Amino acid sequence: MSRIHEALKKAEQERAANQGGAQLDPTPVAAVDSPVMPEMASHRVPDPVAVAAMMPAFASPFSVDTMLARCAHMEWKPDLGTMLFMNGDDSKRGTEEFRTLRSRLYHMREKMTLKKLLVTSALPKEGKSFTSSNLAQVLVRQHGRRVLLIDADLRGPRLHLMLGTTAGPGLSDYLQGKSDEFAIMQRGPMENLFFVPSGTGIEDPAELVGNGKLKVLLQRVEPLFDWIIIDSPPAIPVSDASVLAKACDGVLMVVRSNSTPSDVARKAREEFPDQALVGVVLNGTSDEAAPYARYYYEAYEKRQTTTV
Repeated sequence: MSRIHEALKKAEQERAANQGGAQLDPTPVAAVDSPVMPEMASHRVPDPVAVAAMMPAFASPFSVDTMLARCAHMEWKPDLGTMLFMNGDDSKRGTEEFRTLRSRLYHMREKMTLKKLLVTSALPKEGKSFTSSNLAQVLVRQHGRRVLLIDADLRGPRLHLMLGTTAGPGLSDYLQGKSDEFAIMQRGPMENLFFVPSGTGIEDPAELVGNGKLKVLLQRVEPLFDWIIIDSPPAIPVSDASVLAKACDGVLMVVRSNSTPSDVARKAREEFPDQALVGVVLNGTSDEAAPYARYYYEAYEKRQTTTV
């Protein structure tokens, strides 16, 4: 096909010269072996590159500009007792542990694909929402990093309360086909942090999270973000977490110090493949346990703070 195209090109140049017109392309073309019929030389084959250049430019429906234009800009009123990076105190207890967690995740990222991270726990009230929300906050503290935080706990959503925003429209509305990707997405005062709340309450979350649409959502918006953090239901009481994990690159499990029974933690661990579990966060530790931080990702809370 390249020889034919070159022959057509040469014929057009000769025709333009014979008619006294300027040559369209002064670049000489090499002689070809294939004969060229006269009727073929009278019809130019459009150059695909030139045609594409003349076509009007359209923004991708999944571009950053489209996202910024369409997602709601909300005035969040976060719970400053649990949202460690939204109160202006970078030395607040727990912030350094989340920076350490961030560093370790980046180290893992050098060895494996790790962008979509599921955060779960064995039982309720162990701190998974506290961990996922603060992890998302510390990730966007690095310049230019864009993070999407998704509340996929459709049974007991907490993230919208912690961030001080609305619960809908959100994930459940998207999974039911009622809203598109950007209609369920919002952003608040923290630059580059985007949030998808749980959405309208539903009766059968298990069927909804397993309908395959979450995977489609993640595939479409993944190129727009550096990290996607997903807060899931606990792994033991319901099956949602193991289903959600299949759409993610890794799982981060939260256990509560002096609270989560070891056998329950092991059972929760078995809900995920070996390669899926990237780490464990030991939440709610005392100051005395700090020397053992090298064995765990630790997320500290004040004892009087309610675990979320």
